[in-house]
Amino acid sequence: MKKYVNAREVLPESLIKEIQKYIKGKHIYIPQTERQSWGESTGIRKELEQRNEEIVRRFEAGVGIQQLAESFHLSEERIRSIIYERQT
Repeated sequence: MKKYVNAREVLPESLIKEIQKYIKGKHIYIPQTERQSWGESTGIRKELEQRNEEIVRRFEAGVGIQQLAESFHLSEERIRSIIYERQT
């Protein structure tokens, strides 16, 4: 959900008057200068990290790759890549 901010709450009046010379009564979008990494705002990145840690933990406890693939609904190749990238 987008949150709009009234310009008077964040900008000095002199800047608002300067902007009004170009844009009168319309909405404008001011892009962010620093973007968040993929998945940071939704939390999915953290969830995937936790899932991958759980996969490695179970593998190290003796659970086979095929069983992990079935449990996590991933391909065996993806399970292997998660395990190998965590072990290096």
